[in-house]
Parts: sequence; C-alpha cells; structure tokens
Amino acid sequence: MHRDDRHPSRRAFLDVTGATVAAGLLTGCSSDSAPPDRPAPSAAATAAPVPATGRHQAGITLPRSGQRNLLAVVADLGADVAPGPLLAELGEAVRTLTAGSDPRLLGLSPGDLTVTVGVGPRLVRTAGADLPGATDLPRFSRERIAPRARGGDLLLQICAGDALVVPVAAAALLDQAGDRVRERWRQSGRRGTEVPVAKDLTAPRNLLGFIDGIVGPHTPAEQERDLWLTGPPEVAGGTLAVLRRMELDLPRFAALSVADQEAVFGRRRSTGVPLSGGTAASPPELGAKTPDGRYLVPADAHVRRANPTVVGVGHMLRRSYSTDEPAPGLLFISFQNTLRTFTATLTRMDTSDALLPFTTTTASAPFLILPGFDDQHPLGSRLFT
Repeated sequence: MHRDDRHPSRRAFLDVTGATVAAGLLTGCSSDSAPPDRPAPSAAATAAPVPATGRHQAGITLPRSGQRNLLAVVADLGADVAPGPLLAELGEAVRTLTAGSDPRLLGLSPGDLTVTVGVGPRLVRTAGADLPGATDLPRFSRERIAPRARGGDLLLQICAGDALVVPVAAAALLDQAGDRVRERWRQSGRRGTEVPVAKDLTAPRNLLGFIDGIVGPHTPAEQERDLWLTGPPEVAGGTLAVLRRMELDLPRFAALSVADQEAVFGRRRSTGVPLSGGTAASPPELGAKTPDGRYLVPADAHVRRANPTVVGVGHMLRRSYSTDEPAPGLLFISFQNTLRTFTATLTRMDTSDALLPFTTTTASAPFLILPGFDDQHPLGSRLFT
C-alpha cells in the first residue's frame, strides 16, 4: 500500500465506516446504549483472548472453532524490501493489537482477534529453493483469475468474533507496513451457523446449505501428522496454506431437488451424515451399494472424489468462509504440511466432481504460514535475517 504518511488509508477508512454502519443497522439503538465515546461491549468483543505467541501462530487451530468474521489481505513486498525486519514489526503489531494496547484499535476491544501471517513462494525461495512453501500452485480447470489475484508475497489472515475489529486491525497492520507493501487483493467472509458434528467438534454451514469442514485433522496427533511442518528448523511449527476464492452458481444449485443436492455432496443437507449412513463424523462407506447395485455415495459425489484415503494424501484443515462480494461464493482456506495434499486432491476432483461445475475460482495463492513467535524469536526470524 503506497502512502505518504502514517495515517490510515481512505480504503481502510471506508472499510471501518462500512462495518460500523452495518453493525448499527443490525443492532439498532436503545435508550440504554453506552455513550458514544465508550462502546458497549458485545458478546464477540468480550470473547476470550487468543494468545498471539507460541509454537504455532494463532488463527489455525486456535480458537478451536473459527471466529465468525475474516479478512484475508494479500500483498507484494517492494523489490528492495527486506522481509525480516518487516515481519518482525508485523509480529509486534499483532501482539499489541491482540492485547488491546494498540491505539490504532480506536478503543475497540480485540476480543478473540487473531492475525495469521504467511509468505508466498517468491519470498520463500529467497531463503531456500527447497524449503516447504517455495512452490507455486499449478493451474486448474474452472479458473477465471486476473493476474493480480494469483499468488502474492504476504498474507494477513485477520479473524475476530467482532466484525468491527477486523478492518480496524487490517488498517493498523497495513499502516505498520507502509509503502513497503502493495496490496494485490483482499476478501472478507463470514462463517455460517456452527452445527455440532461430534463431541467437542462443530462445523459451519456454507452458502449451499451444507455443513462445511467436517473432515480434517482435529486431534493433536492428527495435526502433528498432517498439519504442522516438523522441519527443516527454519519452518518447523509452521504449515502451508492455500487460499481459493470461488464464485458459486447459487440459482442453478438451488434449482436442484434436495436429493440431487445431496448427491452432489454425498451427505445429507440437514445433518451432514454421509449418504452411506452413520453420523456426521462417520467416514463415508464408499463401497456401500443399494440392493440394485448403485453406490449409496455416487461415483462423482464430492466426498468420494475428495476423500483423502482414495486420493492417497493426508487430511486438510479447512476454515472456509462464505462471501457475498464481489459475488456470492466461498473463500476456501486449507492448511496442510505438504502442498501435494491440496494439488493431488484438486487434480482428482478436476476429472469428475459433481460440485465443481457450480464453482468458478477467481483468486488463488499458496503461502508458508510462518512458525510461531515469542520475545526471543520475532516473527519470521528463523527464516529471514
């Protein structure tokens, strides 16, 4: 973001103002409202804070259920900008923002605010061509991606229960970066209503009405196996993220019968239970058939085509958010410890997945999510000097 001073940009101001107006329309006014200079705390604003420091960055497995609101900002670094000092500054800004001590929060409580920072393949290659995260994504079918919406050097994933906090935190972080970065694209999104799917596990509904993100590495053991990078030392404790913004053809999907919609996903719309039976958390029985020999889970159903066991990869941790601008759709974010988990899955889906014809990808980027940081190890210091 090019700017000549340290004041928030007009874009950031409009983002904050728009969110404020929207919140006002939703909540209305009452005679016992707090004075204008002291906002009344909301449930989201008083949510338990999430520690910013530790082995892993927050915003991936912490909090356990993703916050309701997200803004992903993708930017490029200037040609002569050293990543190390910039990332260290951003890490310190994350600490002050999540602690509520940064004046750029404008008096808002951060609540459960998290900021997750990633770096793109170009920057990773400057630290080591063989490091995880140094590889760009291949092209896939059903993409309509403008050049500026493909790839990028820096990811800021900002999540919070309070919709007001998200754009304010984004403006503060971009202010901290100043003219060292230039924004490529951004996307805001919201998670739908959380639905219980197993003990201590919930997942949200998406714009198509189905429960999203049931399958994944949810236990610590599964996360150590499929999510976190264990080496080399420069990246241990980090992970790899893939962002894909997709437009959804809602009218055409809504025109299907409920049974046909369920055949697309391979799950019951109301409960998330696989068409082969069990509970929402049950793995689909892909070999189960009807008495007349038809698969209970159709051959092109999404849960079959994307099944990790069939693909031969580990599980992705998905935190998807529904979007309504620039078009109704989904911001798909997957975290995994090898890029092949994503690329092999989507390659198999490309050949025959009943869900894909209802989607068009309009933005795409992979990132190395940096390991966690603390007082002794600033953000990004193990990868960049």
